[in-house]
Amino acid sequence: MYLCINGDIMEDKKINPLLTGSAETMLQSFYARAKYSRKKNAKFYDAKAIELVGKIDYDFSKAEKDSTMSNGVIARTIVFDELVKDFINKNPDCTVVNIACGLDTRFYRMDNGRITWYNVDLPETIEVRDAIYHESGRVSTIGISATDPAWADKVTKRGKMLFIIEGLSMYLTSDENAQMLSIIRDKFDNATVLMECLAKKWVNKERTEKSIQDTGAKFVFGADTFDDLGKAADGFRCIKNDDIIRGMTEIMPILKPFRKLPFLKKITQKILIFEKA
Repeated sequence: MYLCINGDIMEDKKINPLLTGSAETMLQSFYARAKYSRKKNAKFYDAKAIELVGKIDYDFSKAEKDSTMSNGVIARTIVFDELVKDFINKNPDCTVVNIACGLDTRFYRMDNGRITWYNVDLPETIEVRDAIYHESGRVSTIGISATDPAWADKVTKRGKMLFIIEGLSMYLTSDENAQMLSIIRDKFDNATVLMECLAKKWVNKERTEKSIQDTGAKFVFGADTFDDLGKAADGFRCIKNDDIIRGMTEIMPILKPFRKLPFLKKITQKILIFEKA
């Protein structure tokens, strides 16, 4: 997995990110949010994604055709936005750590003028993000792997903490996910975690999302409930086993009569909500 930029990043030049593997999936998600935001009555509007799609030199044609990937990204964005906004409303001076942020712009939709927000991702990804967003102050970046404990020391504003893990756990092994969660458990107090997990049914079946398969990324981990995290969840207690079904019904109302069917719950992405015990 690598990333480089050809030439200087200038306002009048296109950004040319060359990515492989899971790092490339951030562009697929980014494009899906931009495309959805152009729709009438969209549940969220990602102005940054719309602005920047035209500035990135990348072939989005596969993402354009991959409705499975796009619908999953949009549904989880709708539900994550709801959950994050609720947490911030209850804790207006909280600190949010967005792990594997990619080009995510949730801070700009959630900001209440008081929160502190850290975007964490691999150094090469943060290099691109910094060139685009130039973030500082209450929203800033940390370029370190999520499994490296060193990132925790760079989160200097503490207090009530919310950790967002979106679009990452399925690309990490069980041991890597355990390492990431152990950093949160050992380094922070007052920690609440929102962790997206692939349904176990889809592990090793990345071919169902063609644009993801073509990046070379592999789905290697899944969990349907908090209990499925096993020892990785030691030191945490479950708040709720959530999922993205209500997000799916927002973009596909035809699913509403079926939203409580066990089959639908079995195949959709999960959002596990838990806190430090």
